[in-house]
Amino acid sequence: MAQVTAAAVKSLREKTDLPMMECKRALVEADGDEDKAIEILREAFKKIQVKRADNATEEGRVFIKGNDTEAAMLEIQCESAPVATGEVFGEFGEMLVTQLLEGPGADSPEALMAQSCPGSDQTIQTAYEELVNKIREKIVIKSVTRVSAPAGTYVHHDFKTGVIFEATGEGSDTGILRDVAMHIAALRPSVCVAEELDQAAVDAERQRLTEEAKATGKPDNIVEKIVDGRMKTYCVDQGVLVMQQFAKDDSKTVSQALAEKGFEAKKFTRVAIGG
Repeated sequence: MAQVTAAAVKSLREKTDLPMMECKRALVEADGDEDKAIEILREAFKKIQVKRADNATEEGRVFIKGNDTEAAMLEIQCESAPVATGEVFGEFGEMLVTQLLEGPGADSPEALMAQSCPGSDQTIQTAYEELVNKIREKIVIKSVTRVSAPAGTYVHHDFKTGVIFEATGEGSDTGILRDVAMHIAALRPSVCVAEELDQAAVDAERQRLTEEAKATGKPDNIVEKIVDGRMKTYCVDQGVLVMQQFAKDDSKTVSQALAEKGFEAKKFTRVAIGG
């Protein structure tokens, strides 16, 4: 059996950032071969995955990066708050969101993990396994979003809520897009526009309101106006973004605020750690 020196253990620890005793055990098992010891340490990732597979991941962090024409957001879950707010976890998330924005894009966490880390030949999957080995918690890349459109982004100060709001139009004041993203984070609308509501539920509500208004004996043209007005209230109650009063200026709706700046709402994506 090859002798494992303190210098060899120190070298392995510097390369893996794992505890000294684990590095020593891996070197002993590998008979002093550093490359083999690294593979042994990587195999530990699978054991951690199995051991912690059923653990809840109720903590985590949302990462967002973007510019006036593109934006990327990803949600990473973990088991504990100290890990979520830790430097290593943060650096890993920033690396991933940078790759998501500046790389070829990805429509799933798996697709992103198969790509290489920015400026490196190492895959993100390998970097992820090394992170799990260091932290020893269950870590889940829950969702990825990338858009190519005029977009406003917002991450809450606790990094647990993030929003990308997409718009169409030729407006130049993109600050309104961030303001709407903040509105979405705070007021939590369910859909962007009324057309996204369940049509069967909308039709049933309109029928109910029509029958109720007709029972008053008013003419059909008046009934129609009454129903249209009450349907607007219904849509607001159902959480239609564009029909809500704008959080920054409640004298106008979100739709009106956007129109004043030359934009129209298209879509939003909101993620929240823990709900």
